[in-house]
Amino acid sequence: MNDSVYVGNAGKDAALDRGWLLGHFKDASDPRHSEDVEIKWGVHPRGDERAQWVTGEARTALLVLISGRFRVELPGRDVVLTEQGDYVVWGRGVDHSWYAEEESVVLTVRWPSVPGYKVEERDEVDENESAAGHDHSRSTAAS
Repeated sequence: MNDSVYVGNAGKDAALDRGWLLGHFKDASDPRHSEDVEIKWGVHPRGDERAQWVTGEARTALLVLISGRFRVELPGRDVVLTEQGDYVVWGRGVDHSWYAEEESVVLTVRWPSVPGYKVEERDEVDENESAAGHDHSRSTAAS
């Protein structure tokens, strides 16, 4: 097999790396390493939500609904994706979060691939916020 070719399954591979299939975070020798783009296969149970809003976004993103019902929260509006193939694109500087209204599968493409956006696992965030005395209820976009 050629070292510059990788064949896999999005569902299986995504489970190994919090959904991420391609991006700067893969080893430089891996054909899935890219500093130009990131791709995520997100499998979200009903009620799953982003632990915190992304602020100061330096990337452009495309999120496509594969199955389920998925809400993308943006400043001043929420976008609910309901039909397979529904998608939303947001650019640099647009803060965002998300919430799975039903069990959902989404494909996210972001560019460029830059470090610094990893969110701690929910249990770690909850423990850190509890220890600091912060309220960790879900924030929502303004209507």
